Amino acid sequence: MDRIDAMKVFIAALDEGSLAGASRRTGRSAAAVSRAVAFLEAHVGVPLLHRTTRSIKLSEAGERYAAACRKVLADLDEADRQAAGERSVPRGTLTITSTVFSGVEILRPIVDAFMDEHPTVNVRMHLLERPVNLIDEGMDLALRITHLADSTLVAQRIGEVRRVVVAAPRYLDSHPRIDDPSDLAKHPIIAMAHMGQDSWSFPPLEGSAVARSVSFTPRLVVNNVRAAIASAVAGHGVARLFSYHVAPEVADDALRIILADAEPPPIPVSLVSPHGRLAVPKVRAFVDFALPRLRAAYAGLDTPR
Repeated sequence: MDRIDAMKVFIAALDEGSLAGASRRTGRSAAAVSRAVAFLEAHVGVPLLHRTTRSIKLSEAGERYAAACRKVLADLDEADRQAAGERSVPRGTLTITSTVFSGVEILRPIVDAFMDEHPTVNVRMHLLERPVNLIDEGMDLALRITHLADSTLVAQRIGEVRRVVVAAPRYLDSHPRIDDPSDLAKHPIIAMAHMGQDSWSFPPLEGSAVARSVSFTPRLVVNNVRAAIASAVAGHGVARLFSYHVAPEVADDALRIILADAEPPPIPVSLVSPHGRLAVPKVRAFVDFALPRLRAAYAGLDTPR
């Protein structure tokens, strides 16, 4: 069996969520799909999938192998297009990753508009709350909210966001005042799973080089921005989120920013890609299309201090 062909079947199974889905997508029998996956597992010598009657799940080795397969197939696809002399025409599948909130609220409308203008480009969005190695996982672009240190990436600056502490007006009216970060210890905290579950850090006081840290036992921990916002708006405690997360609620006075004088420095927002990817027409076309729209979107979601 051809290994590249088997990789395509394997990735189809992952994208469809089942071997039966891969069978429908590739037009092969269920037995042929199973044979392709078994062939790869025999080749690498380890199980790649955990199978049930209705679904499949990657093994630890399978996760690494799937990322490598996606990169191999993407590189082969690009090589084919170059050989066919199509480098000047945006076409093929563009892969983009971002956090869930940014992907749904900001990036998705831009992707929809881009596809309307470029019918020969398909887009695959990976919305994840974890760091993604763009090269290892075969991604073309990532929307990142962080200070970038990876020299293997090319960054296009979009803007910046702030980490803000917020609470509902009715909560603030019925609880002790919060004038200093240390006052947070007296309040129920709504914590984001990836933004500090048991402590929040604040810049040092003037004349000091030591950052201030406030420890707490959170009243609620969630891994979804919308859930944290809803609980804060409902008056169940104090939350810390990015400024663009809560811009509409702050504008409507459903939430108020507190401790503005103790905010950490802003964090840059960038569109990043591996070196060399900007030369690929589909990537260059999307960057040129998306950058002004992303900058406008983040500027429009800024909140007053």
